[in-house]
Amino acid sequence: MANSFEYQGVRISWFGHSSFLLEYGEEAIYIDNYVLPDVIGKKATIIVHTHGHYDHCADCAKIADAKTVYAGMCKHARDFIGNKLKIRDVEIEFVDAYNNGKPFHHKNTGCGVIINLGGTRIYHAGDTDFIVEMQRYRCDVALLPIGGSVTMDEKEAMEAVKAIGPKIVIPMHYNYLPMTKADPGYFRKLVEQNAPRTRVVVLDAIS
Repeated sequence: MANSFEYQGVRISWFGHSSFLLEYGEEAIYIDNYVLPDVIGKKATIIVHTHGHYDHCADCAKIADAKTVYAGMCKHARDFIGNKLKIRDVEIEFVDAYNNGKPFHHKNTGCGVIINLGGTRIYHAGDTDFIVEMQRYRCDVALLPIGGSVTMDEKEAMEAVKAIGPKIVIPMHYNYLPMTKADPGYFRKLVEQNAPRTRVVVLDAIS
C-alpha cells in the first residue's frame, strides 16, 4: 500500500488516525494534525481542525510558520457549520458531524469540511456517524472514519458512501487508538458490493 494518493493534481497523504495533508500547487493543508511524521516537508499554508478533542486538535508548532492560516475550529462549531471560507483559491465548507445516540460528539460541537482545490472537492468527515445530512454532500474524494465506537464503523461508512457517491473513498480513524479497531479490507469489500462506482483507496500511514 502507498502512503499517499494523487487525484486531479491533489496529493493526499495520511499520517494515521484522522491526520491528513492535502497538497495542491503551493498549498499545504493539514487536517486534524494529531499524528505527524518525524520529518515535515512543507510547512502548513492552512491548518484545519474538525473539533477540539485531543486526538484532532494538537499542537501546531511543528507544522506552522508566520504565513500559516488557521481555518478550522476547536470550539464553537455552531458558528462554522453551513458557512464557507475562502483563502486565496481554496474554498472550505463546514458541514455537520455528530453521533446518533452516542455521548461523544454532540451536534454542533464538531464539523466535517469539504475543501475545494482547483475544482476537486475533498470531504473530511471528522468524527461522525452516518447522518442524514450526508445525502446533501457532494465530493470527489471522501475521507471517512470506519473505526466504530465513537464514529461510524465499516458498515455505516459504506452507507455513507452510498449516500454521498464519491469517486474515491479513503478510510481513516481506525487502528490507532484502542477503541478504533477496524478492517479496511472488510470496508473495501462492502463498498465493492454495495457502491461499485466508488473506488476504495487504503493508505499506509506515513511515520
